[in-house]
Amino acid sequence: MEEEENKEVHMKPSFNFFSIFTLIIFLFTPSNSNSTTVDHSLSPYVNYLIDCGSSTKTQLTDGRIFKSDRETTSFLSTTEDIQISVDSININLPPSLPSSSLPLYQTARVFTEQSSYTFYISKTGRLWIRLYFFPIPNPSYNLTGFVFSVYTDHFVLLHEFSHSNNNSLLFKEYLVNVSDTRFSLKFIPKKKSFAFINAIEIVSAPDTLISDSATQVSPLGEFEGLTKSALQVSYRINVGGPTITPDGDTLSRTWEPDGSYNIFPQGSSNVSVPNKRIKYPQDSVVTVTPLIAPNSVYASGVQMKESRLLQPDFNLSWMVNVERSYSYLIRMHFCDIVSKILDQLYFNVYINGIEVVEALDLSSETKALSTAVYKDFVLGSCNITNGSILIQVGPTYLQQSTTNAILNGFEVMKMSNGANSLDGFFSVDGKYKGPSVTSNIMKIVAIVGLVLAVISLLLLVVMYIRWLKRPLDWKERRGFSSWLLPLCPKSKKSCSANANAFDSPKNKHGGHDVHHSPRGTGRFFHFIELQRATDNFDEKRVIGYGGFGKVYLGTLDDGTNVAVKRGGGGSEQGINEFRTELKMLSKLRHRHLVSLIGFCDENSEMVLVYDYMSNGPFRSHLYNSNFSPLSWQKRLEICIGAARGLHYLHTGNCYNLHYQTEEDSSHMNNNYNLIEKNSLDFILIDKRLLMNT
Repeated sequence: MEEEENKEVHMKPSFNFFSIFTLIIFLFTPSNSNSTTVDHSLSPYVNYLIDCGSSTKTQLTDGRIFKSDRETTSFLSTTEDIQISVDSININLPPSLPSSSLPLYQTARVFTEQSSYTFYISKTGRLWIRLYFFPIPNPSYNLTGFVFSVYTDHFVLLHEFSHSNNNSLLFKEYLVNVSDTRFSLKFIPKKKSFAFINAIEIVSAPDTLISDSATQVSPLGEFEGLTKSALQVSYRINVGGPTITPDGDTLSRTWEPDGSYNIFPQGSSNVSVPNKRIKYPQDSVVTVTPLIAPNSVYASGVQMKESRLLQPDFNLSWMVNVERSYSYLIRMHFCDIVSKILDQLYFNVYINGIEVVEALDLSSETKALSTAVYKDFVLGSCNITNGSILIQVGPTYLQQSTTNAILNGFEVMKMSNGANSLDGFFSVDGKYKGPSVTSNIMKIVAIVGLVLAVISLLLLVVMYIRWLKRPLDWKERRGFSSWLLPLCPKSKKSCSANANAFDSPKNKHGGHDVHHSPRGTGRFFHFIELQRATDNFDEKRVIGYGGFGKVYLGTLDDGTNVAVKRGGGGSEQGINEFRTELKMLSKLRHRHLVSLIGFCDENSEMVLVYDYMSNGPFRSHLYNSNFSPLSWQKRLEICIGAARGLHYLHTGNCYNLHYQTEEDSSHMNNNYNLIEKNSLDFILIDKRLLMNT
């Protein structure tokens, strides 16, 4: 009997030890099936939830409790205590905002001057900053007209922000890396304006949520330094699935459906599996847990429709609108919930038309089906040209791959710029750190300068070409204006311009350095032209004489006969007479006066060129028997024409002319019209001088 009792006593410890050992083995033995049931809930080290302007706590349907203003006065530094509220809000909520947050918009706190909330941070790292804005109606304060900024200690969240739409609820969500034990959130009204806030969340984020590195889109490579950037959540999309509210997310996030962003729904086919089928890899290089995204994100997705229904050459595409001057972090969530076996699904990934992953093999990433994985990409501001981001997945057409692609979700987050700002280019110290206006002006000046330089270069090329094609006698012409700048029709051999010959200084040869006629004096002739026209002033071509010199019959290159009056010398008196006649004839225009065709002021020569009166002087027709007698009718017409010419000379111009009219001074043209010849044998008096005396 004693032996049995002793045996029983010794057996109990043995049994207890075995039971404990078995229990330990059971608890610590890994199992694939319980990977989906591991508790990944997060108890944040920092968790400040404030319902601003509320006198009582506010508990949302997702279980979160927001403290009242009275309970959080120790965090706030402000000069006035202004709280406003409404009983209810009747507004349709946007897809990105859960209905559970509606009570937070019914109250608000108003700041008349710069105010701040200061929080103690028990553990540094990334913080969620969630701000709620709605300009609730109030008889004393018009919140729709408020303009203000919201800063942290190092980052600008909002700069001169205004929420003027009183039919819209606004929710801003940020991720900011905090390295101090004190964190301040500042509200700074613009001058003569106020600021307001409805609710605030300051909650710590998991250390593994955002790593420091990602894949850079262009140029393709590794991007590092994400921890230095503040992030603003622009989009959080549950592809192929419904809205996920904060109570269905491990970090109280909201995921909206992709329907309004899918730009090719005709080629898309939604697919889903039960949430419990989703596994998270335990030995992955990149940590993937439900904190990254809940299993409901990975349990739904969009795949390509069957190729027999559509042409297989297309991509699944989603487009979101963004601001051009910022870079963006794009996180894409994948989970192969469509394949039956491994190594069947390969597809390409594109961002803004740039291939960022070729032949993505989810099997090699996860070593299992229905297992979550994500990819991070950084898209620089220079790759955003039309204010949007295009996300695409498409088939690779590998032999071992099925023609398919899948996407389960994606997030788009704006990155802070060089001013540490998520809204503009002003830093927290008020300094502008964006593109300078001066640099823009310098760019414009540089462009204008470049255009002028090109034009100048083209002009130089044209001048060089004209130089190569210059006439052989250009030296005789003593200038290059005649061959460099042809300003008259090609049918003429020389050109006229605006230079005043008789006002130009003499050159070393005694002539005038002018090759263009003064305004109204007709064509300028080079002396060599007149030499050709008169056979080098042959005496046989002399048709008359005058006090100024001989008159020659000349024939121009185009066959026109002209009267060429050549001055008799280079004396000062002759020059003055030449100037006087040229100046006078430039003013006289009448059908009964000889017309001046042009002049030459070259090589100390003074030459006038007139119309040639082919029928000679009137006297020859009166006394020379070689001409047919003139009828009395014709003689009367000639006298009337002479009278009209004389009348014009005395009354139709600005000069008083005193000279002797003889029968030799009147010539007849081809139509037997009397044309009064003008010579230098007269006195020229300006009427205007007479009027002043």
